[in-house]
Amino acid sequence: MHLRRQILDILADGRFHSGEELGDVLGISRMAVWKHIHLLRECGVAMDVIKGKGYRFPSSVELLDADAIKAAIRPETSRQLAGIETLFEVDSTNNRLRQKALEGAPSGLVCLAEMQSAGRGRRNRNWVSPFASNLYLSVLLRSECGIAGLGGMSLVCGVAVLRCLEQFGIASGGLKWPNDILVDDLKLAGILIDVTGEATGSCAVVVGVGINVAMPVQASERIGQPWTDLCTLAGMEKFPRNLLAARTLDCLLAAIDEFMASGLQGFLDDWSRYDVMAGRQVDVHLPDRTVSGRACGIDETGALLVETTGGPRRFSSGEVSVRAVS
Repeated sequence: MHLRRQILDILADGRFHSGEELGDVLGISRMAVWKHIHLLRECGVAMDVIKGKGYRFPSSVELLDADAIKAAIRPETSRQLAGIETLFEVDSTNNRLRQKALEGAPSGLVCLAEMQSAGRGRRNRNWVSPFASNLYLSVLLRSECGIAGLGGMSLVCGVAVLRCLEQFGIASGGLKWPNDILVDDLKLAGILIDVTGEATGSCAVVVGVGINVAMPVQASERIGQPWTDLCTLAGMEKFPRNLLAARTLDCLLAAIDEFMASGLQGFLDDWSRYDVMAGRQVDVHLPDRTVSGRACGIDETGALLVETTGGPRRFSSGEVSVRAVS
C-alpha cells in the first residue's frame, strides 16, 4: 500500500509519467509498476494509460495529507484532537471509528479516506464515494451526557458545515431537515451521526460529514437524487480538500462544544436562516403512512413542525424523511 501511495503522489500533478520513470523513482521494475497501477484501477482509481506516454490522472488532484490538515487547523481545534488518519480506502469512515471506539480509542480521533467501498448516509442509503473526488470525514467524540442528551446534534453539525462553506464563498447553501445540505435544491453534503452507549451516561459519538467536491460524471450516474459539488459552485477545476477538511473540523468541533455546553438554543436562529423547507408543502413519510402539510421550521428540541389539515404536528429526527412536493 505504501508503494501505491507513492505512485498516487507522483501522478497527482495530472501529467504523464512513464513506467520506467516511476520504476526508477520507486526502485522497482516496470512490471511491478504495472501491477500496482492495475490494482489501483481495479479499486476504481480513474487513470489514463497511453502506450508510449505512460500513466496519468485525468486531471491534477490534491491527495489527503494529515500533516497539511494539522498545519491548517486552529490551535483550539488542535488541542481537541487525538490524531488524524488519512486512508486510501475504507468501507466507511464512520464504521472505522465506531470500531475504534469499541477498542477504546480516545475522543478527538479523526478519520478521512480517499474513497469508501461502502459509504452510507442516513437510513443506510448508499453514499457514492469515488477516489480523491470528495471529502469523507468522521470524528470520534466521547460524552457523559448520554444518548438522550444528544438530540439535535445533527442539526448543529449541519449549521457548522454551512458556516465552514461560507468561508469558501459558498453563501447560497441551505439545510433540509434533518441533515441534508443543499444549494438550489441540489444535494451538496450530508451528516451522519452514529451513537453507542448509555441513555443517560457514557457514550461514543461518531460524526460523519460527506461533501461533494469534484464528483466525476461516471460516479454521479449512481446518485439517486439531484446533486452539485463545490468545484461547480465555485467555478474551480480543483478545490483545496486539505484546507476544506481543516476548516470543517474547526467549525464542527467549535459548534459541538457550544452545543454540549448550552444545547440547541444558540443555533435556532442560524437554522431558521438556512432552512430551505420552511413554508413549503412537504410529505413526511412514516413507516406506516404519509403525512402532508406545510413545513413550519423546528422547535427548541430540533423536531420538525408541520401544519396539517388536522392541526400542527411535530416529528422527531430519525423517524421521518421529508421531500418537497412539486
